[in-house]
Amino acid sequence: MALDPEIFTVHSEPRDNVRDFIETHHYSRSINGVKSSYCFSLRRAGEMIGAALYGEVATRNQWVPYGSSEKAVLELRRLVLIDDTPRNAESYFIARTLKWLRKNTAVESVVSYADPHHGHEGIVYKASNFTLIGKSSPTKVVVWGDREYHDRAMRTKYNGKLKPFAQSLVDAVASGEAYMETRPPKNIYLYRLRRQSESPSASVGPDGEA
Repeated sequence: MALDPEIFTVHSEPRDNVRDFIETHHYSRSINGVKSSYCFSLRRAGEMIGAALYGEVATRNQWVPYGSSEKAVLELRRLVLIDDTPRNAESYFIARTLKWLRKNTAVESVVSYADPHHGHEGIVYKASNFTLIGKSSPTKVVVWGDREYHDRAMRTKYNGKLKPFAQSLVDAVASGEAYMETRPPKNIYLYRLRRQSESPSASVGPDGEA
């Protein structure tokens, strides 16, 4: 059943507008260290019930097979909806954000990862016409309380020194307050927004409806 667009709306948002929602509802409980280029909300009668965050690919040169430049490839870094949503709400949300990106950016491809460790095989990506293209290498994460962070968050630097949050992760692991864990490979999905030769439409502001 199609969602009523008068009730369910998708909006581009500033990062700060979706931070608390993602950190409350997403299994990672964090967007710390996650670069964001475009953020979106799914709203039901004005109330936020979902959020998505697209950003630069996390790994150096990971973009090369998928686009003509680093900025031409995005990764869907966070996607989360509350439990009380219609069955097709996720694919509806993703489709509207992809439509916005195609219309308002020069992005060529979107990559996303489904994490079997958290019970995600990628069914919603298949329903959204992403293509399963392979598996990632095993992932190392830092588990700290009820939150987890990719181990690269321990290595982020500014002017040659670890950033304060990176140092806090290093200290937490050293003290035993946090611990490292190796996770199984993730499923990699790819969505082609356009051919490299296509030119984008004019952009709109950050708060426009998607």
